[in-house]
Amino acid sequence: METWVKVPFLQGASVLIIGECVRSAFPKLWDEFAKNRIALTSCPQADGFSGLTEKLATLIKCSNPKEITILTVDGSPHCNMLHASANAASFLTETDIPTKHLVITKEGDVKEISSETVRLSRYLHLVDKSIQRCPDLIDDLGSLSLEQQNAEKRMSRCS
Repeated sequence: METWVKVPFLQGASVLIIGECVRSAFPKLWDEFAKNRIALTSCPQADGFSGLTEKLATLIKCSNPKEITILTVDGSPHCNMLHASANAASFLTETDIPTKHLVITKEGDVKEISSETVRLSRYLHLVDKSIQRCPDLIDDLGSLSLEQQNAEKRMSRCS
């Protein structure tokens, strides 16, 4: 994301916003998704979240990309910020640029998620409502999250 938003190669391009960690953790997916796209990397943890939405909004306004794809590692709170920033940038610019949100699971599968899913992740009371309606989501979480596994172990010791 350290690219000038008016650089000619961005004009009307297919842009890939990709989590910096994807390059080292999933190099084959990096190569696959970067093909025929302009790849811009970011790590909100390292780069700082401040300014990311504005940078993406300015890129959209100045370069009018043909499409935007966001590819990150699922479960990373920092990577989630890339998705949220892309949604916010589209909102601020009031554009209808086709946008895909993709996450890489721990198995290395790529799953498309909706913009609504990204927005929902900001509203914890609605996430909680989803868990109340589908308590098996906690089982799924336990299979993915070391933090959840640790919490379950601590809870079982207290019982």
